[in-house]
Amino acid sequence: MKRLLITIDGPAGAGKTTVSREVARHLEYTYVDTGALYRAVAMAVLSEGCRADDDGKVAQILRGLALRFEKSIRGPRLCMNEVDVSDQIRTQEITMFASALSARRVVRDYLLGVQREMGKNGGVVFEGRDMGTVVFPRADIKFFLDADPDVRALRRYRELVTMGADTSLAEVAESMKKRDDDDSSRALAPLRPAHDAIRVDSGPLAIEEVVEVMLRHIAH
Repeated sequence: MKRLLITIDGPAGAGKTTVSREVARHLEYTYVDTGALYRAVAMAVLSEGCRADDDGKVAQILRGLALRFEKSIRGPRLCMNEVDVSDQIRTQEITMFASALSARRVVRDYLLGVQREMGKNGGVVFEGRDMGTVVFPRADIKFFLDADPDVRALRRYRELVTMGADTSLAEVAESMKKRDDDDSSRALAPLRPAHDAIRVDSGPLAIEEVVEVMLRHIAH
């Protein structure tokens, strides 16, 4: 049976990460969190004290980066220059800086090559924001996962609290709204559903139900 290339796009807090992991697990496919790739780049650029709009310096930093996912009992772990950075890249500072960097062509071009190399043989579920529109416009199956902004903010807040973050629901909601606005309005690869994406509202559904809906579409 052909091993498919599946994309799951959508805004923050829609449940993409958990759903994508579960879909990949059911299919015995590789799961790729493309947001983690942008966060790793953000971490590298921040550590050099570089501005997001300094394309020349960013390009220099990217030339020294090697990113890969490694399987583990905790799920896929992202290694940057052979160091596991999966946990360090989840801060609010890095998340917001990653959103700014994602609007820079030098970063998108670099990660476009990384992602396409990861997906060239199929059998992969890619989670992101422009997977079905820009990176893999010919993907076998495309999903766009969304939910009401209040639902998404609450999910993200609970996730951050679990990780020990000192924040409030209002702060998370404000941060998420800014990120939504930035991602949707940027000129380069804005956040939007692909014309042939299957749209799924995760708001009223449990994670298991969202996964079931997607698996039914994939089976057909």
